[in-house]
Amino acid sequence: MTRIKDTDYLAVSARLHAMENRLLTPEKQERLLEAANEAEARKLLAECGYAENSPLEEALRLRRESLFKDLSSSIPEPRLLDLFRIKFDYHNIKAILKAERRGISPEGLLLSGGRYDAERMQNEWHQEHRLTASDAARDAAEKAAALLRENDPQGADLVLDAACYAEMAALAAETKSGFLQGYVRQLIDAANLRTAVRAARSGSSEVLPRALLEGGSVSPHGIMMTEPGKLGELFGAGALEKAAALGAAAAGGGSLTAFEKACDEATDAYLAAARRTPFGEETVLCYLAAVENEITAIRIIMTGRQAGLSPEMIRSRLRNAG
Repeated sequence: MTRIKDTDYLAVSARLHAMENRLLTPEKQERLLEAANEAEARKLLAECGYAENSPLEEALRLRRESLFKDLSSSIPEPRLLDLFRIKFDYHNIKAILKAERRGISPEGLLLSGGRYDAERMQNEWHQEHRLTASDAARDAAEKAAALLRENDPQGADLVLDAACYAEMAALAAETKSGFLQGYVRQLIDAANLRTAVRAARSGSSEVLPRALLEGGSVSPHGIMMTEPGKLGELFGAGALEKAAALGAAAAGGGSLTAFEKACDEATDAYLAAARRTPFGEETVLCYLAAVENEITAIRIIMTGRQAGLSPEMIRSRLRNAG
């Protein structure tokens, strides 16, 4: 197989850099927060490429689907998209299994954007208890279903989460992308830090041996051997230094919101360091992550507005706010 070079991304990188002009900038975000009414807010979102006359969630779905479809046929290494699609597969598996356990339909809980059609997965599981999915996802679904039958929903979630991150790490290794492998390590570190803080905060450290993920920069053993108040020291040499310090405080009752935001912002910082790259796989990954962050921000802002929250309150929940 011919090795893919960064110059193979010249055309798509140039196009994505041009498309960055339509992203939700901090200035547009402020305009969205302060919009006088729903119509004005939706008009601003239309300027960013979101369907103005569709329900919000439909508009967000269409934005993601159109981007995936566009890039799948234009990037030299289509597997790069799978890094962002894998999580939707596992979300859908969780929704299908939990809906079955409760005797309800998962309709309304399933998300598009995965590698496999969510509705087809649901129908297959309902009819035959099998899934059209990766081998790892199928195996994890069967284990999770068994744990749910044993009334262990937490264990089911942990099995699926571990399989999800393992697939992401394996994909990154297959592409031989150092940048992508570093990104997945960052995600695993953040997930493990969150797990450690939540376990300490709830007094349930016994969950750590089966909840912590392999593949990060900090080993699960190191996390388990570290007192919650010293998490800042354990992660102090990496991108999660600020988040770990806030996590140590949150473990003792401090703000979880500030800690969660710091975890997200550490991942954003990893991507930001690559945004100066003029062409290459970094351009694709950074743009995909920017759109995912944008969708999250739009959902926070619009649902906050509908709930009657003040711009100040909504702003406090956004990344890089204040």
